[in-house]
Amino acid sequence: MPTSAHEHEDPDVLRLTDPKAIRAYTHHTRMALVGLLRTEGPLTATRAAELTGESVASCSYHLRMLAKYGIVEEVPGPGRQKPWRATTQFTDVPRGLEPAAAAAATDLRVYLAGQYFEHLARALRTTDRLSPEWQDAEQFGDLLLYLTPDELTGLYDAFDKLVQPFYTRNVAPETRPEGAELVHLLRIAFRKDHAAEGLTAPDSPSPSPSPTHPTEPQHGSAS
Repeated sequence: MPTSAHEHEDPDVLRLTDPKAIRAYTHHTRMALVGLLRTEGPLTATRAAELTGESVASCSYHLRMLAKYGIVEEVPGPGRQKPWRATTQFTDVPRGLEPAAAAAATDLRVYLAGQYFEHLARALRTTDRLSPEWQDAEQFGDLLLYLTPDELTGLYDAFDKLVQPFYTRNVAPETRPEGAELVHLLRIAFRKDHAAEGLTAPDSPSPSPSPTHPTEPQHGSAS
């Protein structure tokens, strides 16, 4: 599911700081519903049930729970239908929250990491079903770089500027060019903790990793 860490002042970014809201959001079905509403919505609970495989009653319940915290909302529909839509395209759970919210935020991030792995593993297992063009386009790899906090933030901001022009396609299907499909981009960067991994921290920077084919991991160390 899309998240933003640096643009929480954007009106299209929902900033969650209430621990109850964060924990309500940390739920497989609710995240699936929010993702669908952000890319395919507005949707009725009936249509959402068809797309998720959940029952209509389950979708209705989870949508109401999300609406309680302003994550989704009902909109006018034809006849007696009451479609739902996401209130924003992105979710931001900031750092530096009070203890209860910080604990809920950590649980959310750990949960998301597990979800990312499941989605990635599923994609890797089924990549042979894709066209040659999509197989060549998909990316799988990593880099080890020596960066300052400011430099890492700068990389993130530069990446965000690159993808910004494509955001509107989520809510405006008519702008999607022929052949465009929904792609899941993961943006994950973290300081490597040598001690936690049972490794000895190097005394000096190691050589920069050599470029490899983009579908192969770039670990920068023996694995």
